[in-house]
Amino acid sequence: MKTTIDIPDALAQDAKRLVRESGVTLRDLVVTGLRAEVARRRSAPRIDFVFPTIGGNGLVADLAPGEVIDRSYGFAAAAGSPR
Repeated sequence: MKTTIDIPDALAQDAKRLVRESGVTLRDLVVTGLRAEVARRRSAPRIDFVFPTIGGNGLVADLAPGEVIDRSYGFAAAAGSPR
């Protein structure tokens, strides 16, 4: 498949330099890097942190950082306990 992407100039220069020094093709470098990133993202653990909201319509106002954490993880002490 052929496609066009826009990458930062500095990254393109680094990639071209690496290609010249290592003898691999730019295509091989990109394919290898893309495969590695896809695999990394597929195996990354899911983060289960959820910000508390009111009816799903935004963040709860006036909460201290500790209360946000307590409520998001459903800690029983969340109802006003100091952290």
